[in-house]
Amino acid sequence: MPAPPILRDPLPYADALSSREPAGIDTVVIHCTELPDLATAREFGERILYPGSGTGNSGHYYIDRDGGIVEYVPPGRIAHHTRGWNPRSIGIELVNIGRYPDWLDSRRQAMDEPYTDAQVDALVGLLGDLQARIPSLVQIAGHEDLDLDEVEASDDPGVKVRRKRDPGPLFPWQRVLQAVTLQRFTLDRPQAGIDGKTAGRLA
Repeated sequence: MPAPPILRDPLPYADALSSREPAGIDTVVIHCTELPDLATAREFGERILYPGSGTGNSGHYYIDRDGGIVEYVPPGRIAHHTRGWNPRSIGIELVNIGRYPDWLDSRRQAMDEPYTDAQVDALVGLLGDLQARIPSLVQIAGHEDLDLDEVEASDDPGVKVRRKRDPGPLFPWQRVLQAVTLQRFTLDRPQAGIDGKTAGRLA
């Protein structure tokens, strides 16, 4: 499969993010933006949340509903997208409304927007391209697989909700996994990471 077209539009602070060797990357993390559109996701990505370094939170790649792919952070830089996994992973964000705008409201936890065929096809193409460029990539996870924290609901502090639920129940895992050689991260069997330490698990 030919490499998909990728628009490279680095975030203003991309060069300030820590660099890394591609051989240290073994995981792809799938996110959804939980925002209405790509323009809003860009706005969020450009926000400076860490004044010391002048950087913020963002995935490496964003896939719009029409299948367009934009690179906000090159793989050789460590983006802030998944706590505890950033140095070893690539973050891919799919534009999807998610729980927006009431992310932590216990009454609005459904994630009802389906992913488009164009998005899924673009994702499969991007994953194949990344594997060709970064042979150390071996596993794929959802953000919800790696961040299991619960927090107080915004409408009722006596209720706990998941901090992260993306990419959510409508993400077509079977379709994606059938199209790539990456293995799905699970919690049922330990897998030694590329540094020799047990840090991930493969299905």
